[in-house]
Amino acid sequence: MTNATDKIYQKLLENYDSDRLDLAGVSGKRLASRMKEIAEIGLTSDGGSHRIGFSKEEQQAKKRIIQWMEQAGLTVTQDGAGNVFGRIEGRNPGLPALMSGSHVDTVPNGGHFDGVLGVLVALEVAAAWKESNYIPDHPYEVVIFTDEEGSRFNDGFTGSRAAFGLATAEEQLKLADDQGMQFAQVLEDNGLTTEQFFTAKRNVADIKAFIEVHIEQGLQLEKENLPVGIVSGIAGPCWLEITYTGVASHAGNTPMNLRSDALVAAGELISHIPPLPSQVSSTAVATVGKIEVKPNGINVIPGEVTLFVDIRDIQLKTRDEVITKVIDLANKIAHKYQLDYQWKELLKVEPVPLPDEIVTRVTAAADANGIKPYLLPSGAGHDAMIAGQFVPTGMIFVRSKDGLSHNPLEWSSLNDCVQSVHVLKHVLESYKA
Repeated sequence: MTNATDKIYQKLLENYDSDRLDLAGVSGKRLASRMKEIAEIGLTSDGGSHRIGFSKEEQQAKKRIIQWMEQAGLTVTQDGAGNVFGRIEGRNPGLPALMSGSHVDTVPNGGHFDGVLGVLVALEVAAAWKESNYIPDHPYEVVIFTDEEGSRFNDGFTGSRAAFGLATAEEQLKLADDQGMQFAQVLEDNGLTTEQFFTAKRNVADIKAFIEVHIEQGLQLEKENLPVGIVSGIAGPCWLEITYTGVASHAGNTPMNLRSDALVAAGELISHIPPLPSQVSSTAVATVGKIEVKPNGINVIPGEVTLFVDIRDIQLKTRDEVITKVIDLANKIAHKYQLDYQWKELLKVEPVPLPDEIVTRVTAAADANGIKPYLLPSGAGHDAMIAGQFVPTGMIFVRSKDGLSHNPLEWSSLNDCVQSVHVLKHVLESYKA
């Protein structure tokens, strides 16, 4: 145990309300202890987590959680993508399984809650059932999906895409990490093979529902002073690459009225994008997060500027309306400044609206646990986004302090984390044969 993880454990327990929340077999202290143990794996000098996908640290975290799964009476299997499943058969083994979990990989120097909390909350439900001798009607599986973040290959959701049949050999096998190591070699180093990887697909008929608990990674729950929230849908991102081409010329000798400045046009587009999403939808967002300027010299008028726009919403129609508005605006600005203009889509993923039936179950579970039901969208992608294309899927968000994530300062209180255990437990127990 390190001083850093000692502090994490002590901080988690500092204001924990065990009298109110330790019931029906649920143990906040056990959850905090497990959070601390996983935090020790890949601990950075900044006090963050570094467990990228297919790393020895990700494997080590999985192995530790497998031990806890077995202690809770789960039967553990691993598929060809390295996904781990811990299963309780339930009273009716022939029924399709309920599934919950997330991932344990992180971004470089990330936080201690993203992904891991979802796995340990799902496991805490199973541990609580063992403590209280409760057997669910449906089989129950706790899952650890491999490489959700995609930090190694810039291509995330590797495990969940394999499990739901979305990983293709054409795309997967051409991947290489920043050291030049090919995907097939990385699999071998993890004790896997490409043949196994592409046979990891689950029969979706065997899955009744997938419920993922995850930190919010935003500010809405903190603003509402609520421990957990109910996700109404998962936004689908579209990435646009927009390029303006003018003429690079001398900044001192070219009069203002004779310039063909690509950056002026790009700047106008960037400044006009923020109001567009709200014209279409209350849940849509659009962000310019990256620009490339050429020649990029202090005394040179920019001749070419490429900017990248990330557009998201939880509804396909409104997301695509924002895309159209951005492209139309970019086109008008090109004509205004008499510049050449090109655009293309780099990525387009369909949004995943979550089923009303599951949203209703999670709403009832929050209400039964004395929590005001609050619906909010997920702007980030999750393994639930992959699962939701094939099986009924829900998400429970846990309040994030200051909205921080992918950061060593990422934090959720133990009170909030344990309340998410009770909400998930209530949802799972609501499924009857």
